[in-house]
Amino acid sequence: MVLITFVEIIKLAVTSVVLGVIFMGLFSRKPKTIYDMMHKRSLRLDDLWFATIVAAPAVILHELAHKFVAISYGFSASYDIFYLGLGLGLVLRLINSPFLLIAPGFVNIGSAAMANPLAYRLIAFAGPLTNLVLWGVAFFIIKTKRDEMSHSALNFWLLTRNINLMLFIFNMIPFGPLDGAKVFNGP
Repeated sequence: MVLITFVEIIKLAVTSVVLGVIFMGLFSRKPKTIYDMMHKRSLRLDDLWFATIVAAPAVILHELAHKFVAISYGFSASYDIFYLGLGLGLVLRLINSPFLLIAPGFVNIGSAAMANPLAYRLIAFAGPLTNLVLWGVAFFIIKTKRDEMSHSALNFWLLTRNINLMLFIFNMIPFGPLDGAKVFNGP
C-alpha cells in the first residue's frame, strides 16, 4: 500500500506555494522598514518562502493527519485540492480583503468510514488535533527560548502559534463541512 502518491505530493506542493502567496504580504521574516513601505516590490522571494514555511505546515500536516488516521483504520484516503476554496483565498488576498477565507484542500476518505462512527470522528479530529499540538509546540518554544531567539525566529514561532490556534478553533466549529461538525455530529 502506498501511503502517498506522486500526484498527491504535487497537489500538496501546489497548495503550499499558493498558501505562501496568500500569506506573503501578511507574514514577513523581518519587520518592514519605511524604505520597504515606500519601495514595494511585487514579489519578494524571502517573504514568499517565509510565508510558505509558516502557513503550509499548519494546513498540510492537518490534512495528512486526516489521511494517515483514515489509512490506519484501513480506509482509502487521498488528498485533493479544493480549487474553489484555494482560489477564493487567493482572490481575497489579491483584492486586499480585510479577512481571508481559505479552504485549500480536503482528504477524501470515501463512504466506507461512515459505517464506523468512532473512526469517522477520530479521522475528523486528527486534523484539528494536529493544529493543537503544533500550537502547543510553538507555545512551549516561545515560552522557554524567547530570549535566545533572533527576531526572525521569534516571528516564525509567534505566527506558527497563532495560525495553528486559529485553524484549531475554526475547524472545530460544529457547522457544515467543518471538522467540528463531523466530530460532534458524526456521519
